[in-house]
Amino acid sequence: MKADAIRGHLDGLLLAVLEPGPRHGYAIITAVQQRSGGALELRTGTIYPALNRLERLGLLRSTWDSVGERRRRCYELTDAGRRGLADERSAWRAFTTAIGSVLDPQPGSAT
Repeated sequence: MKADAIRGHLDGLLLAVLEPGPRHGYAIITAVQQRSGGALELRTGTIYPALNRLERLGLLRSTWDSVGERRRRCYELTDAGRRGLADERSAWRAFTTAIGSVLDPQPGSAT
């Protein structure tokens, strides 16, 4: 799938995969890939700036976790992040309805 296809939707994707609970960066990338059936492959250079921005906006919080001698940053939704995810889902539904109305019009609809 084209990288441009997710432009404008990255925040919603990240918030959605963090809804079940905290994840570190690689687990976020893996979750998006698995949920999309392999159609979406995010790169670290794409998600980390977005995660940092979402954290600055108060939609995420992060903590450092140690695994052996390695440290990794784990991200989780805040209450504001849950509200933001609900807003993203509503906006996505409205968007797909509008695009669907144009690409696949129903019989009897305005042309």
